Amino acid sequence: MCKVMDRIIKITMSLFIILLVTSVALVNYNGYVENAYRTSLTSTYSYTCSITTDSPLSNVTIFLPVPADMNGNSPVIAQLSAHEVSGVPDTWKTEIYGTGKSTMVKITTPSIVPPEGTSTKNPFTVTMYTNVTSNHLIDTRDPVENSPMFRPVQDVTTKECRNDETPASGGQCYSYLTSLYADYNADPNAEVSVRSSLTGKNEWNIFEPKENEYRTDIYLLMFGEQKSWTTVRGYLEAGLGAYDAPSLQS
Repeated sequence: MCKVMDRIIKITMSLFIILLVTSVALVNYNGYVENAYRTSLTSTYSYTCSITTDSPLSNVTIFLPVPADMNGNSPVIAQLSAHEVSGVPDTWKTEIYGTGKSTMVKITTPSIVPPEGTSTKNPFTVTMYTNVTSNHLIDTRDPVENSPMFRPVQDVTTKECRNDETPASGGQCYSYLTSLYADYNADPNAEVSVRSSLTGKNEWNIFEPKENEYRTDIYLLMFGEQKSWTTVRGYLEAGLGAYDAPSLQS
């Protein structure tokens, strides 16, 4: 009888030790995973805006939507306001305007004069760009509701991804409408295009590098001189990448 009891006690103690070691190991593992995620996590926005023309433009005023969330918070307003966005010519003046429904950057310049040799097949492009670090995790799954977009965002529609291909890392593609204002003098045959893009990305490294992101851009091609607001079509790829990261505890 004593031998049986001793055996039961040994088995019970062994199971207790195994459970204790497993519990400690699990706690340590979870702690390592969260710490690795927390210390390696970086969230960044990459913004570009290009204006392309094949002809001289004069008395130029353009209002372009600046990426901002539904509360008007934008990752690039500070850089635009402080004139720290790269690629802006010295003759351009940039000012931020908030309309309540959207945030705009007003670009004014006496003229945009392309260099000699510019043509429709070889147009002249001015590109503004900046990269900004975010101090919080970017919502890359639902940017329309929770992250910067070119607002106002209207008529959001699910669509096939570009080149009729689903993004390799998953996700969903959409089209939407927004607007911009252009006012300039130009030759009736002038071709002028505006393209703005924003990528929001989270990156981390636990046992291997991983990331998720969303990408959105707007594009408009105009002909001749302009003096009006114009509807612009936007494109969005959301939910791209990995979403198996741990939840951070405060």
